[in-house]
Amino acid sequence: MATATAQLETRAGARLEQDRQGSLSTGAPPKPHDPPVGQAKAGATTDEDGQKEGVSVKGRLEPSSQFTSHQLFYVFFLDGIGGMAVSGGVNFALAYFMYTTQDTTKNPIRLFQLPNTLAGDAAVTIIIQCVLTWFVEMGLVSYDLSRRSVQPIGFIPEPLSPRLRWLFFLPPSDSVISTDKDKPKDQPKAESRFASIVSFAFKQALRGFFLALVGFFLLWPIGVGVLTAFGDHTGGDYVYKDRWVPQAFKAILGGLLGLLTTPLMALFWLIKAGWEDRKQRVRAPEP
Repeated sequence: MATATAQLETRAGARLEQDRQGSLSTGAPPKPHDPPVGQAKAGATTDEDGQKEGVSVKGRLEPSSQFTSHQLFYVFFLDGIGGMAVSGGVNFALAYFMYTTQDTTKNPIRLFQLPNTLAGDAAVTIIIQCVLTWFVEMGLVSYDLSRRSVQPIGFIPEPLSPRLRWLFFLPPSDSVISTDKDKPKDQPKAESRFASIVSFAFKQALRGFFLALVGFFLLWPIGVGVLTAFGDHTGGDYVYKDRWVPQAFKAILGGLLGLLTTPLMALFWLIKAGWEDRKQRVRAPEP
């Protein structure tokens, strides 16, 4: 047994010496850090900074140089038609519960007068739906990007307008480098984290509110005008039964709002992801 072991060690040492001499004779220095074949294959797709060749950082797909058929399907069908169906159904259910479970004889359903005002309900619905949908889309698009279910949009250049850069959470064009040195570092950790969460939530909700303003001016006047054709004009206002006009109105309003705003939200995050990937690729060192 000892002899066999010694022979194996001798052969292994001789083989290593031959390989070393062969490498020196050909002028090719040994590469002790080169991975085996299996590892080299993996290294071709991922470098030490997490950058992938053909695949962007964070596991995302490489941004597209133009709109792809899958991106259009994702934005306008999954988010557009899907958002319309979900929003319409949820609003129909809420309106049914809201207007059929109370005494509408005591509190009639009117167009403008409180407490049951369809015009006011429509305005509140537009704001709440846009803000909530903004947070939902932010999470869904981020998840789909991380799962490589959709490509970021990479062919749209970053805006130069300060207002647009602020809207897309981009730094000022003249100061791309972070100014972390100017931030105080002696703040309590818990307070700083809480302030960061509140600031983040407020900024996100503000973007959703901006889209709510667009939806309000496009849909609210038309919706109120249509409602006047289905109500009984009484006492300077319009009165409605507890079903089915309020439910149909809320379903159509919510569906159209989802169809209008949800694709815009998805495009927002896909475009922003393309810009983020471009910056990270520029900063990544050459292999």
